[in-house]
Amino acid sequence: MSAPNIFERITAALERAGISYMVTGSFASAHYGSPRSTQDIDLVIEATTAQLQTFVETLPKNEYYVELNEALRAHQNESLFNGIDLATGWKIDFIIRKSRLFSREEFRRRQRVVLDNVNLYMTTAEDAIISKLEWARLGQSQRQIHDVAAIMRVQWDDLDHAYLERWIADLELTGEWDAAKNGAGIVH
Repeated sequence: MSAPNIFERITAALERAGISYMVTGSFASAHYGSPRSTQDIDLVIEATTAQLQTFVETLPKNEYYVELNEALRAHQNESLFNGIDLATGWKIDFIIRKSRLFSREEFRRRQRVVLDNVNLYMTTAEDAIISKLEWARLGQSQRQIHDVAAIMRVQWDDLDHAYLERWIADLELTGEWDAAKNGAGIVH
């Protein structure tokens, strides 16, 4: 089973439960920048407790492993919980949308894209950059900086630079941003 099939099945299950979502992480950075291999899917979701419970309880147990208590705890803490696609072993991170201003704005800006012939919601290129810069700061990860640099090399002329500069300043990501620009060979 391929990633497109997993995306089709899991996004359909989210939609049946009335849960809004967006693809982020490696698949978003590959979509906007350079492809790289990954065995996990990152989905930011916006759900009520009832919607989340319906989603987990209606997932076929022979297709997915998801713990309801972990999902509810993640919802309460605005964190994440994992699911496993049993046919492939792929891990799906369900990230609860945080209530902070940037997270709300990022989710509001999500857009419909076609990824491997699947129509789904994805973070914008700008928000993928900002999110990856945050992960780089939290985890001291060069992988995140490389992903941002790849997006910048491909998307630079089409990016909303004012939007990026605003959130990079507000979220105090200037050091990570400068490292990504250097990695992309962008001098400004």
